[in-house]
Amino acid sequence: MMKKLLVLLFPMLLSLSGHAQNPALAKKVLEKTGQVIGRTGGVSANFTISSSKYGSTSGTLAIKGTKFNARTDKALVWYNGKTQWSYLKSTNEVNVSTPTQAQRMSMNPYSFINIWKTGYSLGITSKGANYIVHLSGGKQKRTINEMYITVNKNNYIPSLVKMRQGQTWSTISIRNFHAKNQPNSIFTFNSKEYPSAEIIDLR
Repeated sequence: MMKKLLVLLFPMLLSLSGHAQNPALAKKVLEKTGQVIGRTGGVSANFTISSSKYGSTSGTLAIKGTKFNARTDKALVWYNGKTQWSYLKSTNEVNVSTPTQAQRMSMNPYSFINIWKTGYSLGITSKGANYIVHLSGGKQKRTINEMYITVNKNNYIPSLVKMRQGQTWSTISIRNFHAKNQPNSIFTFNSKEYPSAEIIDLR
């Protein structure tokens, strides 16, 4: 009986294993997701980021290409593709910086559109109405070591991103996704709107 059971299960396990390591399908899913998110006019969404190390925060996000604008109850962030401005409400300070890949991802969960193209190993599994794409950086030194991205099978809109930096996991949940044109002006800090803020240049 046990032998018969193993004979039945073995092909199933092989099938599951092969599906999990299907880089071609994972690439196809990420490319289609990139087309949805990377639409020329931009998109917007609500998000919640949580981790054991940094706690949890929620807000709204607008993106257009590599640019993004994120707003939470504690901070506002503008990124024009090169420079990032972070306004801290509690201190009335604006930090100006050139963010790392990990820093951009902490405020823009859609950065994975391009990150997977930088040499990550890809795998994929199917769970209900979603694909779960796995990105692994292997032994290479990276700011993001590993990621899991949950993507809807029908519309290719991502709903969850889990990423590992060292030993710390962060989870980004995404909701209320809208394909909505975004003006370029919202991705650059306007000092006239915050005349009393202290500008701290960290570049």
